[in-house]
Amino acid sequence: MPRMTAARAAVEILKLEGVTNAFGVPGAAINPFYAALKAGGGIDHTLARHVEGASHMAEGYTRSRAGNIGVCIGTSGPAGTDMITGLYSAIADSVPILCITGQAPVAKLHKEDFQAVDIASIAKPVTKAATTVLEAAQVPGVFQQAFHLMRSGRPGPVLIDLPIDVQLTEIEFDPETYQPLPVYKPAASRAQIEKAIGLLLASERPVIVAGGGIINADACELLVEFAELTGTPVIPTLMGWGVLADDHELNAGMVGLQTSHRYGNANFLESDLVLGIGNRWANRHTGDLAVYTKGRTFVHVDIEPTQLGKIFAPDLGIASDAKAALELFVEVAKELEAAGRLPDRSAWAASTQERKARLQRRTHFDDVPLKPQRVYEEMNRAFGPETRYVTTIGLSQIAGAQMLHVYRPRHWINCGQAGPLGWTIPAALGVATADPEGQVVALSGDYDFQFMLEELAVGAQHNIPYVHVLVNNSYLGLIRQAQRNLDINFQVNLEFENINSPELGVYGVDHVKVVEGLGCKAIRVTEPDRLLPAFEEAKKLAAEFRVPVVVEAILERVTNISMGAAGIDAINEWEDIATEPGHAPTSIRPFVAS
Repeated sequence: MPRMTAARAAVEILKLEGVTNAFGVPGAAINPFYAALKAGGGIDHTLARHVEGASHMAEGYTRSRAGNIGVCIGTSGPAGTDMITGLYSAIADSVPILCITGQAPVAKLHKEDFQAVDIASIAKPVTKAATTVLEAAQVPGVFQQAFHLMRSGRPGPVLIDLPIDVQLTEIEFDPETYQPLPVYKPAASRAQIEKAIGLLLASERPVIVAGGGIINADACELLVEFAELTGTPVIPTLMGWGVLADDHELNAGMVGLQTSHRYGNANFLESDLVLGIGNRWANRHTGDLAVYTKGRTFVHVDIEPTQLGKIFAPDLGIASDAKAALELFVEVAKELEAAGRLPDRSAWAASTQERKARLQRRTHFDDVPLKPQRVYEEMNRAFGPETRYVTTIGLSQIAGAQMLHVYRPRHWINCGQAGPLGWTIPAALGVATADPEGQVVALSGDYDFQFMLEELAVGAQHNIPYVHVLVNNSYLGLIRQAQRNLDINFQVNLEFENINSPELGVYGVDHVKVVEGLGCKAIRVTEPDRLLPAFEEAKKLAAEFRVPVVVEAILERVTNISMGAAGIDAINEWEDIATEPGHAPTSIRPFVAS
């Protein structure tokens, strides 16, 4: 039996489980693992500037392609605690990533050794499993179990903590005899699917709410096939955006309080049956549950049994992997079609498209400073269906989701539940690492951008090109808009007079200088007719220099983006800007599409 260090055995298992890329920061307590990583070869490593950044890079990497599992690595103590945000983000959005941390020697645990913390206990609430390995011989089994857990049921992250002496201990391990454990995923029964379709047939205006679980299961083609067979309009969730193209005749738009379409909410409110697949009834999607559920029958299909009934009780709940369920949905639907038993839904589907044509938000403005709506209009012109968008939270993300267009699965990569500021840059680097020749476009407001902008240097060092659209109003825009309800505007201004860049006025941070100082390229745009040329130039610069390229759009200071605080039937629409509290708004009347 071959002998090797436990660290080397761990590296060999990573490769056997399909890992080709890792992101991290070396340190004293994890250096034996890094030595094994170098000696073993076969895994490319990207050096992050912040360990939280490494965890978000792993998230972006995982979400870019089916089957990917991103790996993030850090030393003991603060490296692990820095990655907790990434683990929280991953478990919230059902993203499998493997976090590997170094640790003090086993004999020093719980003795307040330098940079020693019980990271497994800290990480347990935000992982599927978190383990400090105390015996070197257990390392292969712990890693094998980690991949089994990450892939089984609802996907999610795992943390493995390796004391330095455990890493260095030699064990017997033969890579040639290693086999990954079978993956477990619950599957719907034929009887369950037949009952669900019976409810569908009994309805008059059904819709499918398509969640991120469909993308995780690589089942988008099946979803489209089932929708087309039955003529059922589809409402993607924010995490499910891209399950079918935005211009598909059955795409009824997104629903919610923030990242939604006017026509999506209107279409949903006309429905009488909702078939949710791979979704979790997120509160920003549903809003007031009394409004959301009134007069509707609900069928909920989800891979995690405890999701069924967590938010509200469905009329029928089915614990199943989305792909397994959709295979049966298609099978039964084809049989019904052959027997002539599928109703004609064309009039209902056509009505959803009529609302789609009528209930659009205005995007074309010629104002200077720029209105954000015009930025997204020009992004739609510049970036085609092959574009992978990456973003996290804020007015930039909300407006982007309302106005951009997505046509393919895994082409809207958004941090859904956790929404940590700073996520976008490292996640985009992870996406671009997984798809080095693809068109990756990140979207940030100025505060999200400033949280982890040091990670741009990672793109410069490792030649990871992508385009980053930075919409800058020198404000915490979403929080400012929320503070209107309290009639305050407190600690949300980022404005200051930059003594080194007086031409910026109150916009403060000179992002162009900062970006260039980190080894990347940047373009500043102040006029609407310069947006499209800037985006085209950014694509060329990214391809030529193989580094991130930032396009900064200088926005008007205050723009209210359409959203609501209660039900999806009470969304505030804004035609123009509203000023800060204490001043008369220029417009607070509902917007009528032009």
